[in-house]
Amino acid sequence: MTEETPGFEEKPDVPSGATPDDAEPKAAASSEEEAAAPAGDTDATVGLTAQLDQVRTALNERTADLQRLQAEYQNYRRRVERDRVAVKEIAVANLLSELLPVLDDVGRAREHGELVGGFKSVAESMETVVAKLGLQQFGKEGEPFDPTIHEALMHSYAPDVTETTCVAILQPGYRIGERTIRPARVAVAEPQPGATPAAAKEEKKADDEESGGTEEV
Repeated sequence: MTEETPGFEEKPDVPSGATPDDAEPKAAASSEEEAAAPAGDTDATVGLTAQLDQVRTALNERTADLQRLQAEYQNYRRRVERDRVAVKEIAVANLLSELLPVLDDVGRAREHGELVGGFKSVAESMETVVAKLGLQQFGKEGEPFDPTIHEALMHSYAPDVTETTCVAILQPGYRIGERTIRPARVAVAEPQPGATPAAAKEEKKADDEESGGTEEV
């Protein structure tokens, strides 16, 4: 049986040439490393979050740029289409303007009963073609005078009109859509100065007859 020496305590192994106190700084350094590890992870997380925010900001900027370019492209397409339609309308209007004298001759020939035979066939074919191109004729006797679509070549007074009225169509007007190629050239008549309009005369006559037929009590 081995006897233990009273008062003897085991000490940790210490390298040769080192004192027992050298073990204490190593233990303290290990504790500091363990405490520093969570702080390093936090810094890395903060750095990644900052990078993610930068990426999101750049993505939002690129998305806004793309949306702006797309809107500009759509506006460009609409503008080009609008210009294309306008150029086409102008070209058609210029062509049809050159044909208006021919259409006037056709109209006069029809009024005089001279639109017969092969000439009639050609005239009707031409009128069909210009109608397909959108040419519309306007101007009728009895309609109110409108200076935006009528051109007054003759003027007179008439007791049977209540406003300035087209009483004769000297040359019909033509339009394409809302574009007027040529205004209707008309003769207009205005109410006779100081004359009572026909409608007012009729109304006054009816009032007189009604009052004359009533017996006084």
